[in-house]
Amino acid sequence: MISIKKLEIEGLCLINNFSIEDERGSFTKTFSSEKAHELGIDLNIKETYFSISHKNVVRGMHFQVPPYEHDKLIYITNGSITDVILDLRKNSRTFGKFVTIEINSIDKALFVPKGCAHGFKSKSDNTIVVYNQSSVYSIVHDKGILWNSFGYEWGIEYPIISERDKSFATLEDYYSPF
Repeated sequence: MISIKKLEIEGLCLINNFSIEDERGSFTKTFSSEKAHELGIDLNIKETYFSISHKNVVRGMHFQVPPYEHDKLIYITNGSITDVILDLRKNSRTFGKFVTIEINSIDKALFVPKGCAHGFKSKSDNTIVVYNQSSVYSIVHDKGILWNSFGYEWGIEYPIISERDKSFATLEDYYSPF
């Protein structure tokens, strides 16, 4: 049975997916628009991506600005991550706050609402993260917050980070359009 746990940031939800196992292996339903709507999530998926990361990779903190902002439904198919979500919505009671979630199984998914930056730390090699997004990718609207500028301690001495992710503005220097 699919169930949902609302988290500290408004709109951010941890979803327990329907999953069964038997002698053949396992079967997991990662999304049901009908069930999501019943649980208060209105997600119209426009694009799906996945990344494969080595241990100690940090990806983030990514988002798209209007009019290409998007909700995301995130789950992993292999490995383990610490997922980090940062609220960039100026009128939110949790503006500038972040939440971390450990995800290490396919039976969990994370719904990230528009106006939140998303990133993660890969805790194992060959970690596969799947992203379902409610808008299409737009290079002009694709933005980020510097991964180490908002108070979260990633716990990695030598993280593997892209040059692009190292170039983002700090949270303090970023003017949020949300």
